[in-house]
Amino acid sequence: MSLGPLMVDIAGTELTPDDIEILAHPLVGSVLLFTRNYRSPEQVATLTAAIRAVRAPHLLIAVDHEGGRVQRFREGFTKLPASRPLGRRFEEDRRDGLGLTRSVGWLMASELRNVGVDFSFAPCVDLDYGVSEIIGDRSFHRDPETVASLAAAYMLGMRDAGMAATAKHFPGHGAVVADSHVALPVDRRHLVDMEGDIRPYRLLIENNLAAVMAAHVVYPAVDSLPASLSRRWITDILRGELGFHGCVFADDLSMAGAVAFGDVVERARLSLAAGCDVLPICNDRAAVSTVLDHFKPGVADAASQARIVRMRARGAAPVALTADPHWLETVQRIVNLSAAPPLVLTEEQS
Repeated sequence: MSLGPLMVDIAGTELTPDDIEILAHPLVGSVLLFTRNYRSPEQVATLTAAIRAVRAPHLLIAVDHEGGRVQRFREGFTKLPASRPLGRRFEEDRRDGLGLTRSVGWLMASELRNVGVDFSFAPCVDLDYGVSEIIGDRSFHRDPETVASLAAAYMLGMRDAGMAATAKHFPGHGAVVADSHVALPVDRRHLVDMEGDIRPYRLLIENNLAAVMAAHVVYPAVDSLPASLSRRWITDILRGELGFHGCVFADDLSMAGAVAFGDVVERARLSLAAGCDVLPICNDRAAVSTVLDHFKPGVADAASQARIVRMRARGAAPVALTADPHWLETVQRIVNLSAAPPLVLTEEQS
């Protein structure tokens, strides 16, 4: 059985019979875990093993675990910094900032791999324009080159731990006020004015970025559809002009930023036709059931299947992680980073 294009969620800390029935469906290929699915490292390791046991090849298991406000597993995991403090450290000492960022990426990925998670949706490469509350300190910086450098370091750290990185939210969510979880953001800039937002993707793609998540943001000067549903953005620009050959995730198709573009089956059809490989539908079991009953994607595309499979974690999961000197050093550096006062620029530096 191949891995289907749908990414779904589950109800709680253990699989229910309904969960198992959904996960066994051939259209499903991956599972996204949330805070409600987590009680302890031991419990979530048992849960991921149960998910893997549902079918072969096993479903991919993902989580949003960037750090800061977006960290689904807390108790028993290192409290990860948001991206902004890493950007500040880079401003103070470029070499140290890059090294710390790579170590944080490695630690995040190692701790997740230790409990059976294949990948985290990270890093966030949106630029900090100071207008988007949903992005905010999730951004490394306002400067595109700084974001590109730090995101590349974070990606390499994840790769060191055997985890594929997913850059988000393509082509950029930082310049709009609205939160696509609850509204439809519109960014009226022309493509030529978005080169800064796209710059981090260029560098990451040059360094074999595994995956991209497309934003539920409309850029009407480029296309009338949000990037997550747009063939212009995914096939023409991302895959064509930028030369990206990795896996493309739509942002969650149950989010408010997507619901204006047809029912959930139509949204899934548009996203797949745009060139997305994985279609997340979470926190709406009725919508998942509707798609499983009525969505007919046709014969699985071999290239898309290969891109999805490459998101599987690679190599052996870490053993005795908390005794690893790298882990111990990185945890202490994260503590020191959190305790450090924010960088204050002088009038001359501003």
